[in-house]
Amino acid sequence: FQYKGGIKSFVEHLSKNKSPLNKIIHFGEEREMSEGNAILDVALQYNNGYSEDIYSYVNNINTREGGTHVVGFKSALTRTVKAYAVANNFIKNGKFNIGADDVREGLTCVISLKIPEPQFEGQTKTKLGNSEIKGLVESIINEKLGTYFEENPPVARKIIEKVVEAARAREAARKAKDIIRKSALAGGSLPGKLADCQEKDPAHCEIYLVEGDSAGGSAKQGRDRKYQAILPLKGKILNVEKARLDKVLSSEEIRTIITALGTGIEEEFDIEKLRYKNIIIMTDADVDGLHIRTLLLTFFYRHMEEIIKQGYLYIAQPPLFRVKRKGAKERYIENEEDLQDYLLDRGVENLSLIVNGGGETISGDRLKNLVKKIIRFEDILKILERRGMNREVVGVLAMDSLFTKESLEDRVLLESILERAHNSLMELGMRTVEFGIESDQEHGCFRVEGRISSNGYKEESVLDLEFIESPEFEELKNISIHFEELGSSPYKVVRNGDEIEAMSLRDVHEEIMAFGKKGVYIQRYKGLGEMNPGQLWDTTMNPENRTVLQVRIEDGVAADETFTILMGDIVEPRRKFIEENALNVVNLDI
Repeated sequence: FQYKGGIKSFVEHLSKNKSPLNKIIHFGEEREMSEGNAILDVALQYNNGYSEDIYSYVNNINTREGGTHVVGFKSALTRTVKAYAVANNFIKNGKFNIGADDVREGLTCVISLKIPEPQFEGQTKTKLGNSEIKGLVESIINEKLGTYFEENPPVARKIIEKVVEAARAREAARKAKDIIRKSALAGGSLPGKLADCQEKDPAHCEIYLVEGDSAGGSAKQGRDRKYQAILPLKGKILNVEKARLDKVLSSEEIRTIITALGTGIEEEFDIEKLRYKNIIIMTDADVDGLHIRTLLLTFFYRHMEEIIKQGYLYIAQPPLFRVKRKGAKERYIENEEDLQDYLLDRGVENLSLIVNGGGETISGDRLKNLVKKIIRFEDILKILERRGMNREVVGVLAMDSLFTKESLEDRVLLESILERAHNSLMELGMRTVEFGIESDQEHGCFRVEGRISSNGYKEESVLDLEFIESPEFEELKNISIHFEELGSSPYKVVRNGDEIEAMSLRDVHEEIMAFGKKGVYIQRYKGLGEMNPGQLWDTTMNPENRTVLQVRIEDGVAADETFTILMGDIVEPRRKFIEENALNVVNLDI
């Protein structure tokens, strides 16, 4: 990333969808050290949230594993905040304890250090090891932050009040953690709803977090009990993005997950105590199931991130469809695209398409690839239709090779293009169609207005330079090049000696898919509970057959921003995200 305002702008970017408590605190200093001078640059800001985001760099290298500079910063931050709180009677020293985690709740911070000879440690060489840096950073932070608090008491008060509130909530959460800790001790009781496995070596164990008792029952019966554990979850768990730890731990479902995994949580979290090295989220494929999956991902990302970093978290991929046809073995299909491929393969069997007025025959893989292009063409038209464009008008103009952005500068050429488009639409049985050419002063050319009237209702589509240069219309034009080779309609679909006349490529697609569906029973699974134990094992739980997706954090900044937007308290960024992306959805299962 490059930020013109330096790390202060970086913190501003990280906090843009959060509710800041204070203006960004930014300071830096150059200090002498044994190998030369060290330059420390720090920017930080608190917000109303409950997670901490600290990004650290040494000589512009992202020190993902931290190091002595981060240890020094955290130590100094805790000491400075506690000292100010005691000195200004927010707490009485020894009467109420503020912990390091309390001080960092809701903190967004970027630490950038430049030193002459960095010593990196850890497997990925992204952990700073220079011992003298800890004390140097502590000294600078103590001095600079302490001075800032003294000079800005209203800001200091807001921060201290949040920290004290976090400390009180942590104390309230301690009792819940004690219960979890006792349950996780050797010989302690595991959750009653957990169907544990027989194997005790975590390296050979896996646990399924399953939505609902019905699916949980099927999973328990269908699993291999030697190494597969099942934990059914009741309903939607708490959205941890909006909750402090004490409220998180008051959720029975979350306590059950923590106890079953055995790692503890927050400062007590220990990845070495994890009881299963494969944690698999298995939810229904409908909207509720996807919501539950998202809530679970939010919990793991915010409170057990190390499980994701170690590669232990997965998402099951149960099939969406079961297809059965006479004389053939039933088959399970994972998604819409694979179902489309299956039906296409059947549809083009013993089938050919006669084009160019009978001069050419297309069959086999070439025909299948052509139909895929038709499907993609139609999918794009559906997206544009949801944006207010008429799909027939856009489609017929996209098919005309002369309709380009250059044609918008030539009125005579446009008139001939629109006359052809009008005739084509009328031949297809369209309603009353009118085209107009208007001046587009903004772009210094013309724009096309297509008007379709029916029963007193008028629908208008505007195709201007901006629309023609859009990625969607450009893709339509690229696909239409392949259609030019087919000549004009009608086309003939031939199968087993029978001919069907198709007036458009859309008709070709519909006829072929109809052949593909003939004699095929298609069952769409809405929930895992619809499968019997054997089906669930064969399709989703058997390592020989199943498909699982590993959850990875490829971009920490983007991941944090996405969870904040979609799961956080502030409504406006979420509304904006939905408005910008909703019309691009092709398959929405409600």
